Amino acid sequence: MNDAVNTPRRGRPRKSLFAPKPVTEEVAAVEAVADAPVRPVRPTSKDESPRDRAARRAAEVRSHNNGDMDDGTDEFYIDKSSIPDGWSYEWKTHAVTGMDMTAYQTNLRRKGWEPVEASRHPELMPRGEIGSEITRKGMILMERPKELTDEAKEIEKRRARQQVTNKQEQLNAAKPGEFERANKDSSLVKVKRGYEPMPIPD
Repeated sequence: MNDAVNTPRRGRPRKSLFAPKPVTEEVAAVEAVADAPVRPVRPTSKDESPRDRAARRAAEVRSHNNGDMDDGTDEFYIDKSSIPDGWSYEWKTHAVTGMDMTAYQTNLRRKGWEPVEASRHPELMPRGEIGSEITRKGMILMERPKELTDEAKEIEKRRARQQVTNKQEQLNAAKPGEFERANKDSSLVKVKRGYEPMPIPD
């Protein structure tokens, strides 16, 4: 029996349970990740505390409002530094309930006004809203070359001066005796001209 027990087995040699296994590429990659130094994980929206999320959102809102949270702030204010060089911005009427604005909008286009692209000013758009135009309370932000706007302002000034001149000439052409009350032998026709800021209604 001893000879039968000591007789070597035929076939493949039996593998040892404690023999080292060959290292594959997958195993090497896992071991490299396990040995890598642990880095602090940047907090995500899920990991962010309510207080930190509130502080971050408050900072975003302040940056959009230039730090001014007063409800009386002009919501149509446009920072001049954001206007491209050589262009002018103005708010124009976009829609009025019950009125057809087709003729008015056509006239704006004829005078060179075009809608400002919303993609250039995302800070003027509501969060998450996608659109090609910037509108607010029935107004639309439009642009045209500044030289055309300057020319239009000069035309308006000349027209205003001409109206004052025409009225002054009309009054000076009044015949003597047309005014019933006396003015200490001085003419009652006296036009004062000046420039004052126009009050903006509430």
